[in-house]
Amino acid sequence: MSARFKAFFPARVGMDNLSAGPLGALYFQHKDLVRPVVVSPDAGGVTRAKDFRNALVGQGKQHPEVGLAMIIKQRKEAGKIGSMDIVGSVGGCDAIICDDMIDTAGTLCAAAKLLKENGARRVFAYATHGLFSGPAAERLEESVLEEVVVTNSVPLPKGRALTKVKQLSLGAVLAQVIRTLNQRGSLTSDIGMGIAGVSLNNQS
Repeated sequence: MSARFKAFFPARVGMDNLSAGPLGALYFQHKDLVRPVVVSPDAGGVTRAKDFRNALVGQGKQHPEVGLAMIIKQRKEAGKIGSMDIVGSVGGCDAIICDDMIDTAGTLCAAAKLLKENGARRVFAYATHGLFSGPAAERLEESVLEEVVVTNSVPLPKGRALTKVKQLSLGAVLAQVIRTLNQRGSLTSDIGMGIAGVSLNNQS
């Protein structure tokens, strides 16, 4: 959460940036992943990808080592990507592209294709907000992505064939926030601990 955003509110209003990363990490912890590597789709998302990797490692002993990679994009002009390059190794790995939002999925699908071309075994994606606007559904269906995981922060668009999309409920995260605030606990340390005990059996 940026300082500029906080400046809109008086100092007496407490604010915290809640991350859905631990929820996604819990989901992928139960995947049979081979040499998993978390991929940031751009330089600005490296911190998010690192946090996701740390959460994935911290969820259990199934994936004690998780790699990290980043995609560097060169734009021809606003909204158009000229080239994409990978920093890091993804050969023989199951790659998880970690982002905050998926809109039209153009960049995501291009990134997934690049990872496969560089030897990635399987490619997944995880994002907090799945908007899936415009040609997103068609792009995802035609892409090399095996699965796209998002939360239910935004309802899935009706009438769209999103067969590769898995939606996780934020209910456990919000419940833990309310519990922590009522008990005057720490949102930073308690939220992840609360998510760790969540069952994903009933996720849609």
